[in-house]
Amino acid sequence: MDLQNKVAVVTGGASGLGLATVEKLVEKGAKVFIFDLNEKKAKDEALRLGDQVRYSVVDVSDDESVQHAIRQVIDTFGAIHICVNCAGIGTPGKTIGKKGVLPLETFRKVIDVNLIGTFNVLRLAANEMKNNEPYTDSGERGVIINTASVAAFDGQMGQAAYAASKAGIAGMTLPLSRDLSEFGIRVNTIAPGVFMTPLAKTLPEKVLQKLAESVEFPKRLGRPSEYAELATFLMENEYINGEVIRLDGAIRMSPR
Repeated sequence: MDLQNKVAVVTGGASGLGLATVEKLVEKGAKVFIFDLNEKKAKDEALRLGDQVRYSVVDVSDDESVQHAIRQVIDTFGAIHICVNCAGIGTPGKTIGKKGVLPLETFRKVIDVNLIGTFNVLRLAANEMKNNEPYTDSGERGVIINTASVAAFDGQMGQAAYAASKAGIAGMTLPLSRDLSEFGIRVNTIAPGVFMTPLAKTLPEKVLQKLAESVEFPKRLGRPSEYAELATFLMENEYINGEVIRLDGAIRMSPR
């Protein structure tokens, strides 16, 4: 895919991995709609990045909210070619902790946002992508990139909900790519390790150093720009489809 003048939707696009992806897409000439719950941050970033970027306040787990935002994208830019799902939460909690059994609502909320929210956005975006004129000789009409986590494969204590949600994203990658192949829509998933996101920056320096030391090489946290570079590479390389790619410096998470 040539990203020039293509239209992208990026959930969680007002910060962290999502924002880095928005910036990279703009650099490559794409038009981008930020979907985010944080209206102030989304508005500020859209204004900073210029006319190529717009925003919508979106709850990814809510059907009507996403449908409304998708209509905004079509009304504004006329099409959707790319969907990148970065929105997510990571509420920790052991199955049985000091305060007793993990509340079912805590578990359900993580699944609703991370897994159901990802599917909710991509299904509606794909429904618009199928209407695009093919832009390659192979008949490609769109690309979807989802965000899992290394927790999908080696989740730590207290991550049952988070790991389950991310394993679900990884697990649906191949079936989605098969479902959407008839429309010329590719689906891939990135599974990041420990990245220097705004959340990570709130941690004490000693904790950050310990996390960095747990990475095989390079001995540091990932940079959001590295996620963005992989995401745009996956958009541009037509033959990568149905894949889950770890982006983690070979880290394997310890039990705690």
